Amino acid sequence: MDKEAAARIQSAAAKNPGSDTAQEEFDRRAESADDRNAVRDDDGESTTPGSA
Repeated sequence: MDKEAAARIQSAAAKNPGSDTAQEEFDRRAESADDRNAVRDDDGESTTPGSA
């Protein structure tokens, strides 16, 4: 999950607070996943673990 995907999920939840996404707090979990996936390699570039 990257920042753009997390932002889209958060935006959708904010636009429709009654949606399943908002009710189940998936937007917060998406942001948390993005934070966990933001890893810096030795060059300072952001990478996603497990990506080639």
